[in-house]
Amino acid sequence: MINKSDLEKTDSGKMFKIYDDWPEIAKNAYLKAKSNSRKPVKHIIFAGMGGSGTMGDFFAAILSKTNLHVNVVKGYLLPKNVNSETLVVVTSISGNTAETLSILKAAKKMGCRIIVFSSGGKMEEFCNQNNVEFIKIEKYHSPRASFVNFLYSILRILESIFPIKKEEIENSIKELEITRKNICSDNLELNNQSLDLAMSLKKIPLIYYPCGFEAAAIRFKSSLQENAKMHAIVEDVVEASHNGIISWEVKSNIQPILLQGKDDYEKTKERWIIFEEYFTEKKIKFKKIVSIEGDIISKLVNLIYILDYASIYLAVINKIDPTPVYSIDYIKSRL
Repeated sequence: MINKSDLEKTDSGKMFKIYDDWPEIAKNAYLKAKSNSRKPVKHIIFAGMGGSGTMGDFFAAILSKTNLHVNVVKGYLLPKNVNSETLVVVTSISGNTAETLSILKAAKKMGCRIIVFSSGGKMEEFCNQNNVEFIKIEKYHSPRASFVNFLYSILRILESIFPIKKEEIENSIKELEITRKNICSDNLELNNQSLDLAMSLKKIPLIYYPCGFEAAAIRFKSSLQENAKMHAIVEDVVEASHNGIISWEVKSNIQPILLQGKDDYEKTKERWIIFEEYFTEKKIKFKKIVSIEGDIISKLVNLIYILDYASIYLAVINKIDPTPVYSIDYIKSRL
């Protein structure tokens, strides 16, 4: 177990304090952002990397059952099916992401509709010089810790083109408040779901996820890598049934994490049961994380909250400062 002083001592940037405030940050972001009437769109591209890239994964998930065609771009190039009717949503929390800046410039040349969300930097400078819509949003601590501030600002600003009920967004914030009571730094007891998960992670986690939860799985992988400085793997549970499951026939330093939805598709539920029975028979220890009930926004936001905080707790348990990202800085310095 860890205590508050362990968090204070190990987490140099006090990231955990930002996560303690996530419900308030989310609520304030949604209330402060301004919504304007916008021309309807059929095709949206979300461009971003790292913590900013989570935004694209998230919106792709919550818009998957609508009539909007969504692409997520993590890299330098736009798909060839873009045109003047395409809305390119560019997110760079730092404002200086090279790949995303490349997408922004390409979208401008191709005559796309563009809106940029950033805390400033080169993104703001380019938008001001090229008459591109720019929305400045405050960065809290780091891109990954700023997730809810950007998410709820974007949900509000683009609400006229997103077929999402306001009630769902408000409910997701309420669920964040409920979740915070259990996982925050004021409750460092065994019933803390995030701390319990962190304490169980002794090996390299292989995160299995169902359809619709890819955003949460990828986010957890990234948070473990950035905060706890550890390797992590993600696999779709259905696809893994046709290949990845074979890997468990040989002993390894891998640990399965089952990221389940409260109301997954019935055949997916059947798959989870089989996986659990298989791991039990093979005496392979696994950890199961089940989402809350409700709409997809609430499910994903709360999963990300629980899993992100688990990565911070794991870092502190292992006496690793979750804030620095020296290897990322190294890569960026060479580009």
